[in-house]
Formats: sequence, C-alpha cells, structure tokens
Amino acid sequence: MKVCLKKETLLLFFLFISTIAVGQGITVTGQVIEQDTQETLPFVTVSIFDATSLNIVTGTVTNESGQFTVELPTGNYLLKISFVGFETLERKITAGGLNPIFDLGKIELAASSESLDEVAIVAKRTTVSSDLDKKSFSLDDNVAQSGGSVLDAMKTMPGVTFDQEGKVVLRGSDKVVVLIDGKQSSLTGFGNQKGLSNIPAANIERIEIINNPSAKYDANGFAGIVNIIYKEEKQKGLNGDLGVSSGLGVLSKRKKDTPTDFGSYSINPKLIPSLNLNYRTEKLNYFLQTEIILQEALPNNEFTTRYYDDGRNIISQVPENRRQFRSIITGGVDYEISENDNITFSGMFDREKHIDTSQVAFINLDNNVRNRLYTWKEDEVTSFIHAAVNYEHKFKQPGHKLSVNAQYTRGLEDESYFLNDSSTVRIGRDMTNIRAIEHTSSFSTDYARALSNGRIELGAKARFRRLPVDYTIERGNQSIIYPSLGDFSEWRENLFAAYGNYLLEKENFDIEAGLRAEHTEVSYELDPENIYYETNDKYNYFELFPSVRFTYKLNNKNKLSAFYNRRIDRPGEPELRIFPKYDDPELLKVGNPYLRPQFTNSFELAHRYSWSSGSLFSAMYHREIDAAYQRIFSIDDSNPQYDIVNRIYQNTGHSTNTGIELLLSQEIADYWKLNSSLNIYRNGIDDFQGTLLFPFERPFFIEESKDTAGDFKITNTFTFPWELEAQITGLWYSARNIPQGEELARSSIDVGFKKSIWDKKGEITLSASDLFNKFGLRQKINGQDFTALYENYYETQIVRLGFNYKF
Repeated sequence: MKVCLKKETLLLFFLFISTIAVGQGITVTGQVIEQDTQETLPFVTVSIFDATSLNIVTGTVTNESGQFTVELPTGNYLLKISFVGFETLERKITAGGLNPIFDLGKIELAASSESLDEVAIVAKRTTVSSDLDKKSFSLDDNVAQSGGSVLDAMKTMPGVTFDQEGKVVLRGSDKVVVLIDGKQSSLTGFGNQKGLSNIPAANIERIEIINNPSAKYDANGFAGIVNIIYKEEKQKGLNGDLGVSSGLGVLSKRKKDTPTDFGSYSINPKLIPSLNLNYRTEKLNYFLQTEIILQEALPNNEFTTRYYDDGRNIISQVPENRRQFRSIITGGVDYEISENDNITFSGMFDREKHIDTSQVAFINLDNNVRNRLYTWKEDEVTSFIHAAVNYEHKFKQPGHKLSVNAQYTRGLEDESYFLNDSSTVRIGRDMTNIRAIEHTSSFSTDYARALSNGRIELGAKARFRRLPVDYTIERGNQSIIYPSLGDFSEWRENLFAAYGNYLLEKENFDIEAGLRAEHTEVSYELDPENIYYETNDKYNYFELFPSVRFTYKLNNKNKLSAFYNRRIDRPGEPELRIFPKYDDPELLKVGNPYLRPQFTNSFELAHRYSWSSGSLFSAMYHREIDAAYQRIFSIDDSNPQYDIVNRIYQNTGHSTNTGIELLLSQEIADYWKLNSSLNIYRNGIDDFQGTLLFPFERPFFIEESKDTAGDFKITNTFTFPWELEAQITGLWYSARNIPQGEELARSSIDVGFKKSIWDKKGEITLSASDLFNKFGLRQKINGQDFTALYENYYETQIVRLGFNYKF
C-alpha cells in the first residue's frame, strides 16, 4: 500500500507540473462519487494522455466535494480516473470545438476488493478551428484605418462592405443587426446603424461577424449580425491610455462643384482626443472611456442628373458641409458580489451638435442656365443616453450560468432646417423643426448549461420602444413644404420573445438546433390633420424563427457545415417617418408609415480548411426574401412650376440573393500576412406593381431584373524591424442591380503605418483612406418618365496622424 501511495504521489506531482504548461482551450469537468453510497470521493486522480502516443499531457485531483476541472488545448485525449480500491470505468466523449465546456456530470466508481490500475474514460477532441458561423477580427491588427471609427476599421475586414449612408453590407445586403457587447441599443440603431461612424476604434477589442445566428439572438437582420466587443482591462490597479488623432479629409474633388457661392468642403480638419481609464481591485472594476470629435466633414455630396422623357435635362448638387462637435463618455463598474455572482452597472452619454450648410443650384444642361438657387442651413443636436445593469450567477459546475439584463436607451434628434429660395420661380423662406425622442427599454434573461456532449441554452426577452415626433413648420411665401402633414406622430413597438437552443457534439458531427418565438405589437398614430395616411395604423403578429446547423468533420483540418434559418427585418424610424427631408426639394426623401416587415429564409453550405500558417473559408448561400422594402423613385407633378422626384420606402415583393464567398488568411512569411475575400453573388428582383400614397395616390412599377455582382478585398500587413508595421488594403465592388436601376462599380486603396515607441507603451500611427478618391457611390435610376444618374462623392479620402500612450 505504501508503494502504491508513493506512486500516486509522484504521479500527482508530475500531473501538477504538466498542468502549468497546458494552454487554454476547452474545459472538462465532473464529480466523482461512490456507486453504492453515492458519497463524493475526494483526492481522486484524473490524468489525461495523448490518445495516439499515450504520453501524459496533464491532470488534476478531485476536491473535497469530488469535483474536478481540467483545461485542455485542442487534440485527442485519453482520460484516466484512478483511485485505490475502485474498479475501472470507461466512457467515450468527443468534442468538435464549438462548445468550450463539457460537464461529465456524476461519475460513479464501483468499489473493488483489491487495488486496480487507473480507471479510464476515453475522450477524443478534434482540432478546434474558427466557428463556421462566426468570424472574429482583432482591431489590434488594423493599421490602414488607425485613428478612425469602428466604421473605418470595418472597411478592411474580409466580407464587409458599406453603402453611402454608412450601413454595413454583408453579402450584398444592408439588413444587418449591430450589437455592442452582445446587446442591441439605439446607439447603433434598430436597422440603421447610425452610430458606427462615431464609435472610436481605439476602444474596441474585436468585432465579430455572425452570418448565421442561432436562435438565442434576436430574429432581425437577415444578412447577419455585427457584434462589437469593447476592451476590458484585466490587470489590477490603475491602467489606461491617452490618445489624440488629427487629420484632413477630402484632399481632392472627384467632380467639379456646380456654380454656387458655397461649393463643397475640402481639406477638412479633424481633431479627436481620447482618454480611457480602468481601475481594478479584488472585488471592483471601474472603467471610463471618453472621446471628443472636432471636425469639418462632408458626409454627403450628392450630384443628381435627371433626364426627362420630354427632353429636359437638369443637374443639381447637394453638398452637406458640416461643422461638428461630438463628445462620447462611456463608463461603469463591475462588482464581484461573490465567487459565483457578478453585477455590472454601465452607462453612456453621447452628444453631437452639427451645423450643415449648402447651396443647391438647379441647372438646365441644355442651355447651362441656372433655373433655381436654393440655400439651406441645418442646425441639429443628437444625443444618446444608455444605462444598463447585468447580473450573472455562475453555478458550481463550469458552463452552468444564469444572467439577467435590463437596459434603457434614450435617443434624441432635434433638427431645424432653415430654407431660403431665391430664384425666378419663387422667393421665400421656410423653416421646419423635427424633435424625435426614442425611448427603448428591454429586459432579458439567459440560461446556459454545459452537458457532457454539448450545451443547452434558454432565454426570454421583452422590449418596448416608443418614438414620438413633433413637427413644427413656419411657412414662407409660396412655401415648398407639403401642406396638411400634421404636427406630430407616435410610433410604438412591443416585442416579447422566448428561445431554446441545443448543441450536440459527436466525434464525427455536430448538430445545433433552436427555435425562437416572437410576438410583436406595432402601432403608428398620426395627427388627424394628416391627409395622406389614415391615422392609428395598428397590427400585431406572432412568428416562429427556427435555426439549424449540421457540421460534418472530415478530419482535424476540415469541417463542412449546412445552415438554415428564418429571420425578419423590421423597418426603423427613418424608413417610417412621414415628414420629408428638404435638403434637396426636387429629390425629396420621405418614409412610409405603412411599411411592413420583410421575411427571409436563408440556406448555406460552408467549409473551412485550416493549416499551420493560414485558413480558407468558403460558403455557398441562398436567400429568399419576401416583402422586401426599398426606396422607390417617382415623379410628383402636382407643382406646375417644376417636377419633384419622391424617394419613398415601399414593400416591393419577392427577391433572391445567391452567392459564393471565399475568405483566405495566410502567413506568407514571418513579416508578411495576407487576408483576402471574394464574394460573387446573383441578385434576383421580381417584377412588382404597387401604389404610392404620398403626396397623392399613384402606381409604381418594378421590372424583373437579374444580375451577377462581386466584391473583392485584399489586405497585406508587413512587420518590419524597429517596431514598425505597415498595411495596404485594396477594395473593389462591381456593378450590381438594384430596384429601378444599377449601382456602378467603385474601388479604394487604403494604407497605414504604425510605430511602437517607449517599450511599446507609445504608438504613432499614420493612415490614408481612399488614396485615389474612387470610393464614392454612383447609381443609374430608371423611373417612370425619367432616368437619373445619382453620384454621391462624400468624404472617403482622409489622412490621419495619431498618437497613443498606455499607462
């Protein structure tokens, strides 16, 4: 017996030393008990061997409660549980890399009359590669967009593109949900992603792209989910960084301004100081992140050339010359109530004031005569206040936890337009003010438990949104403001959801299946004075959203997955707002309160092959979209002096999106890394006939169209001596079909440099985006009785110089 005990002691010592060298990966846990008495067995030896070579890898012993936890890197293993006086127990488990925690539950050991060799439990684990439905990008690797926003940083990410309104586009669609630390708020918009250009990339740890979300995520966003993860300091004491970025935008003009007194802004100065602080103690962690943006900018510079069937040809330009001041403060505290309980209080205040000025000339191209000169000024204040509390309880078993979250967001938009028309057609002044305050409250609970061969997830959520809008009008002589709009509207949405998700992992395959149920109540109340829509539009619907994933493991380096999910996209306030935007009174943007959600069924077959220096991801996907909503161009000829082209959101029937996506990552040499992506897809838009209600009832038509398009992106990152990095990114988006027309090709070249100084505590960055000024958006529109060329040469060309110091 003494010899046996000495042997066990030496083995335990060796296992302890081996454990120190084991890297983080999966976690295997369980509780060893005696079969007859059901009493726990402390100090049982758990040893782990390589399944092929049978060399020992690591191990541990059970605690006083008979429980053990082992952390393992990827690989195939043989688990052996040994205790003097008990028989051998064998059990086979497998893991495929999707579930990080495996709970073996209670392991019963039967007593024996003699000492036996170690009891064995067989566990095989294939090599873990990146999840096929999630791609994660660290912003530490971003150089070409250093000092910019999250929107700027995402420009270099494989598979991600953008439209002219700053919306993220995945696989040809802008129906993307943006989350911050896994939660949705008004900061990034419920569908319009309006805050991405103002979130500093320096505060972000990584960004995840989820093309095929499981049932635990909200059902909206058929193109996928973008999850922005803020940095979290783990080191105790006071830590932080201080930074400043300056830059110049619009160094060259792609198209000559039309003849006005103002023109469009260029050589736009920018100054962005920032400060991040973190203080951690044993139980508390305080964090504060701040940034101030002072700049001139050109967020829009829209040239529109209209060709009417009756022979008239008119060009106009709307430069949105902006002076902006924005301050962003994010902070909070984490409190570790106990070893198993943690609560986080967090808040954010974001306020922006900007003044936009513009002169819009309407020029007859046939005789080069300026028919009208329209001057406007926009004075706007926007702000977001976000407060959240999150409680998490961890049960004794790893991977077994319950979390409860409550959050409130208040978004304010106070926008005043001062309109001055001076021309042969009209001399007059108008003023409009829109004050919209969006209130969003949400409450959710999530439960997760690790199983021996998978994981189960359950949850529920309630979300309440209310958006009242007040509209004030001061009409001038021959006012261009539409009459009888009313002076208020109020939109409400109540959503109730519950989900269940189950993951099963086997040696050769994985299955994940889930179902989300959502009940939604929507109402839109309009001022009774509004003559264009009936008041109190109200409806509700109950929908089920299944998601299924099956993964077959070809070998340690190859996985093949098939996906299916059903999702919804609900129109947001910009698509619903009934009050027109008068930055161009002859190309008028307006929403539609009668919009309905669009539904999408998505199918995908994906494969990932990994090797020591890189990986290749490939996917074939197909989407069926019903009741898709888009902007429709239509002539309003109710004004006898000039035609107005309305741009109104409408549901437009059925469409499809089918494509192939390739993402390649390769370390070519120690100093050279390459990432590239290729997305080739075919858009199918069915013919459709509908009715516009604003400003009068008239039909609209969409012709059937099919077109093949593609996006290509390549990023090369170089590491040089002297702590110097360089990066160059090339983008090319091909022409593609859109409802009523075609979007033309565009491209961009971005470069950046990063130099570490002062033992890597300091960092100097220099970056330049869109060097050759080719990334502006261009569209050809085929409307009824007219065609149009729309060109938006907004600010894409920016040079930045930045400095950051960590302490």
